[in-house]
Amino acid sequence: MSELPQLRDAIEAATQTLRALSNLEPQMAQAADVIDQCLGAGNKLLVCGNGGSAAHASHFATELVVRFAKDRRALPAICLASDSGILTAAANDYGFDEVFARQVAAFAQSGDVLICLTTSGKSKNLIRALEEAKGRGVKTIAFLGRDGGSTIGIADVDLLVKSDSTALVQEAHQLLLHVLCEIIEARLTERKSL
Repeated sequence: MSELPQLRDAIEAATQTLRALSNLEPQMAQAADVIDQCLGAGNKLLVCGNGGSAAHASHFATELVVRFAKDRRALPAICLASDSGILTAAANDYGFDEVFARQVAAFAQSGDVLICLTTSGKSKNLIRALEEAKGRGVKTIAFLGRDGGSTIGIADVDLLVKSDSTALVQEAHQLLLHVLCEIIEARLTERKSL
């Protein structure tokens, strides 16, 4: 039988990282409230990230538009990393730093929520999107990694996963996003039964 120390080490590191997420309970409650108020008022979520975080943004938007665990009404969530035409035109005409801010300017309205995902906290295009959102009265949530980089403190709610491993930060972000989906669906069910 072959030994796989990488698997054992990965499980141990992931377990430690995920256990530390319990420290984010107040911020998760705040994020859930911000999202709940937005959706309850008939507004929408805009979600973005780069690379693997773009995939997580798309996954989160999909869970809300279609469903997570329960059949329920479709929820308005748009992944700003999904439209290749908009992304490439904005990058070509305004520079990559503006690809999300330009979409926030086009789609965001007061009462909406912008959710940004970054493992490093150094993505200038996400910082610009957060700044654009704030200027429009849009609430913001940032999923961050490492020490939060230059993004920390810009959003209304920071969900900081304190790890230097990009993979562990992404895994933790995915879990937090799934927990938010679960909370959102539970609250919708509660309201429906009242």
